[in-house]
Formats: sequence, structure tokens, C-alpha cells
Amino acid sequence: MPSLTRWAVARKPIGAILVALLLLPMLSSPAVGEWETDNWLSNVFGPERLALGDEFGCHGYESLGIDEEPWTIEACRYYLTNLTEASRWGSTPISFGLSGIDLESNTSSALIDAGFEIVGDGSVGGADGLAFFESNGGTLEKTLSDRALLESAEQNSIFSIQWMARIHDLKVREDKDLIFWLEQQDVWFTTWGEWHHHFLAGQRINVSMEGSTIIASLNDTESWSVPGSIMLGFGESTLSVKEGSIPFPNLDSGIRHLQVGWRPLPEGILLTLSPGQLVTIELSDEIGALIETPLSTFNGLHHSVTVVGHHTTNLFYWSSDFQNSELRFTWLVERPSSEEVGWHIPVLAISVVIAVPIAVRYLVNKDTKSPIIPESS
Repeated sequence: MPSLTRWAVARKPIGAILVALLLLPMLSSPAVGEWETDNWLSNVFGPERLALGDEFGCHGYESLGIDEEPWTIEACRYYLTNLTEASRWGSTPISFGLSGIDLESNTSSALIDAGFEIVGDGSVGGADGLAFFESNGGTLEKTLSDRALLESAEQNSIFSIQWMARIHDLKVREDKDLIFWLEQQDVWFTTWGEWHHHFLAGQRINVSMEGSTIIASLNDTESWSVPGSIMLGFGESTLSVKEGSIPFPNLDSGIRHLQVGWRPLPEGILLTLSPGQLVTIELSDEIGALIETPLSTFNGLHHSVTVVGHHTTNLFYWSSDFQNSELRFTWLVERPSSEEVGWHIPVLAISVVIAVPIAVRYLVNKDTKSPIIPESS
């Protein structure tokens, strides 16, 4: 009996150790959350898209809502501005994606305080002071796109078409036929910030006239220096349009990306000029009457289209299929998350792997050496 007791007592610490080693990984703290950086924003794809005329805005931090985690608004802006400029018209991001949330007044205040001017893809809620862009153009995703919807666009409207290249690990296929059709349309390919500030700039164009001369100018008071457009109606013939002594660029009717210039109309001209420019228009006769009409859509095109890259965590995945496309994108950049395994979990796993066979061998040897004492009747 004493030998059996000693053998039983010797097994208890070993068993306790095994149980502890097996339970520790389950009881330890979860993996430490870290944030990755999408270096494509500053290398290769980011500069290329910026030069084409795309815009970079924010969509927050992956898997975190801005209402519950308002710090992500400013943090996303800081993350983006350290990697790229927002647009060829301005360095700071002004567009923010809402991910379908009902915007609270304190959140809209935080957006405004961080320098954002535009929100989209969500409910406006208490968005006083913020321009809102509706996701009204469907999606580029194959089988879910809606060409009939895009064909029904009203004049001077802007359509925002959604695009997500990946949903978790699933690659999303784009509708190539829709993209090809869309690229052939007489529409203005733009971005949220460009469209918004072009509209505001058109309202700020100052026009004066004296004799047979019209002078048009645009002051630079907005956060982005985006050109504005105006239609000037008159009955006289246009002799020249100049900036100082230099002829102002001609604007072809087929141009679908924003640029400065002018083109004649049956009764007047269409003019697009940048902030800070002053243009002189010489007519054949003294001006009888002048009609000024600011334009929301560039170059007299029917309506505007932007593709909105939602939850853009990797610009390579999101943009690589559109390198030669006429489309222009509003990329809503989201800082991607990564799960970094804590150091203690691998250590514990290795400890278990080493300890279990040692403990089993010890118990087997102990069991072999210990005499078996029969039970007394």
C-alpha cells in the first residue's frame, strides 16, 4: 500500500502541469491588433492614378466604425496624407465614405474639424456643412451592375458607381462589357471633390464688360484650386480669347476630363478657367446683351460619372484592371488591419510539444518500475 500511495502522489504534479500547459494558450490574451500600410499609395499606382486625375479620400480603419471610434477620422486623414496627395487640385483629402451609417451630429462635427467637406455612401443624418454624394450608379461588379440605371441619368447629375476589388479573400470580377460601354459615353469622368469644387468655382466666376470686351476671372478662395465653367451668351462674333497676350487654349467638344479652355457656341462661348486666371474676350461689336450661366457639368456634357473605390485597402488590387481606362476614380482609402500573433502563444505551444512526450515517458517509466500491489480482499 505505501508504494501505491507514493506512485499516485508522484503522478499528481505531472498531471497538474500537463493540464496547466494545455489550458494556458486558451486562457492567454488574444492576438495583438496591428495596422498595415498600403505602400502602393506612394509607389507606382498612387502617383499614376493621381496624374490621371483620380482622387484619394478616406474610409477610416478596417472593421472600425467612425461613430464608435471617432479617432479613426483624423487618424485616417493622417495616414493618407503621409502617403499621397489627395488630388491634382489639392493636397488634403476632403471626401469620406460613411459605409452606410446614419451620421450623428458629433461625428459630422469631427469630420468637419478634420477638414473633410464631402461624405457619401450612407445616410446624411446630422451632416450640416457637409456635401453629400449618393451611391446612385449601382456597381461595376459582374452580374450586379445595372446599365439601364446608368442610361436613365438626368442632365447635370453625377452618378457614383461602386467598386470593391475584394471582399475578404474573394476577388470580385468587374463587368467588362459595362465598362467598355461606359467609356464610350459623352459624359464627364470626374471625382467627388473635383465635381463639387468645379460647381462652386462656376458660381464664383466674375464677369464684366466694356464696349466689345468681356473680362472673366476666378478668385482662389476654396481649399482646392479646381477650375470652374460658365456659358456666356451673346449675339456678336468672337474675335479672340486670351489670357494676357497669350491665346487661351481651345476646348474640343469631345474632351471628357476637366481642363481649362474655351469653345464657341451658336450664340456665345463656353469657358473653363482656373482660380487666379483672368481671360479677355474680344467681340466683333459692342455687346448688346450678355447672359451668364454657371455650369455644374464640364464642357457641356450631359452628366458626370465617378467610380468610387470602397474600402480601398490595397490600391494594386483595386486599380490594376483600370490602368488604361477613361474612367476616373474616387478612392476611399481604408487603413488595413493585420493580426500579429503574440510572442507568448508560440512559446507556450512549443512548451507543450516538448513537455508532453517527456511527461508521458516519465509516467511510463515510473509505472514500469513501480510494483503492482494487488488489492486485499
